[in-house]
Amino acid sequence: MADTFQLNLGSLRSSVNLTLHTHHASRLWFGRQRSDNKPGMIGLSGFSNIINRISAGAAKDDPYSDLFLIIIEDKIEESEQQLTAIDERLDQVMAMLPKQLDVGTNLSIQPLKLPLYLNSPLAFKGVYLLTRYDELVRRILLAAHIGLIDNGSKEGWLDEGAAVLRRLYGVGQRYKGYSGASRDDIAANNARATNAKEMYGFLEMPQDVLEGTRRSKFAPAIQRPGDAPASSSSGDDGFDGDSADEDEHLGGMTSSHAATEMSEA
Repeated sequence: MADTFQLNLGSLRSSVNLTLHTHHASRLWFGRQRSDNKPGMIGLSGFSNIINRISAGAAKDDPYSDLFLIIIEDKIEESEQQLTAIDERLDQVMAMLPKQLDVGTNLSIQPLKLPLYLNSPLAFKGVYLLTRYDELVRRILLAAHIGLIDNGSKEGWLDEGAAVLRRLYGVGQRYKGYSGASRDDIAANNARATNAKEMYGFLEMPQDVLEGTRRSKFAPAIQRPGDAPASSSSGDDGFDGDSADEDEHLGGMTSSHAATEMSEA
């Protein structure tokens, strides 16, 4: 006999928290406010919000948002390779440690703990990169503390790793928002398409992205007019992310920045 009742299940939810042990990584989460002496710098928190906006545009069949997801995905993979290269150089340095010495892992006695409110898999990929940098910083500081590298090498490697992430965040800042045009609008070459092309005149649109045959592996499903909205009642088991701005949930938390015994000045 067929079931005569319908399950009314809510969306899946999960608590996700991030722990950082270094000031260097913490600064890359929060970014830096613009001041008279220094320009502003976007952090991972702001970058994640941009990815959420790009994903929302891609779900509306905006080819320009889809292209940005591809660009960011490629940049994340490139950043992973660059951090891996630094890590391998550190392995060579740490291999010089005398076998008679057993050096433990350096962890903060008061790490920074952050709740994450992310809706995009690519945003989580960005978090993974930040945790890798946090570990790199700890290893670099340890290598300097026990005399395997000098202060100049320490500062150079710290800056090199941070620059990898800053370049990634800078890619997201080039996104100007939802273009307002779908692929059908581009095909019809209507006013919305004209406005979109003017907005993103600095981008060269590949034909396969325009046609929708190439999308990011993490692109959301396209919701076209007339499609039923995605919901938990449709039978798909999806996580219901919190779309709130992370910065609103992190107010007052900067005082808990990690304090390590090794200098991070």
